[in-house]
Amino acid sequence: MSKKCIIDRFEGEFAVIEFGRKTFDFPKALLPSGVREGDVVSIQATIEKVETEDLKMKIDDLTKKLFRD
Repeated sequence: MSKKCIIDRFEGEFAVIEFGRKTFDFPKALLPSGVREGDVVSIQATIEKVETEDLKMKIDDLTKKLFRD
């Protein structure tokens, strides 16, 4: 599911984005090149299940190494 947001302004390396009545900072590097103030953008997030499981396994391995008896 994607959500429509408006680029309010840019501050340094961040875009200030309006979503409903709220604003939040979003890294410009993650936006399409050429995006400008006033543009409507669609933002979508997905869960990367394989990468999530890989990360959990790495964290578990590190935890076991740290807390060995």
